[in-house]
Amino acid sequence: MPRPTAAQLAYGSATVIVSTIAMLLLSQTSTGLGVAVISAAALALGLLVALTVPVPRRRGRHAARTAAGAPTGSAAPTGSAASAASAAEAAQDARVPDPRPASAEHPVHH
Repeated sequence: MPRPTAAQLAYGSATVIVSTIAMLLLSQTSTGLGVAVISAAALALGLLVALTVPVPRRRGRHAARTAAGAPTGSAAPTGSAASAASAAEAAQDARVPDPRPASAEHPVHH
């Protein structure tokens, strides 16, 4: 299961807090059961909001290639158009390393 993003945590937490306060003030309940029901409803609402926040898409190594399409094997253009085309292909073929886990960057030695 992927980790929640900062936006998901912020929206979900804000929803739980605001909806709990609003429902408690509007219902004017003072019993323990009423507070528990309102708290559970606010928690469910916060979870729903956190899960519906759009998650940003990961841009991997192949994102540029799939967005622009695979390079074709047609005849190469000539002149300055050739250098522009080769620069565009080089930008598409640029390799970006995958992010390393924190454990690989900071080993713990005992």
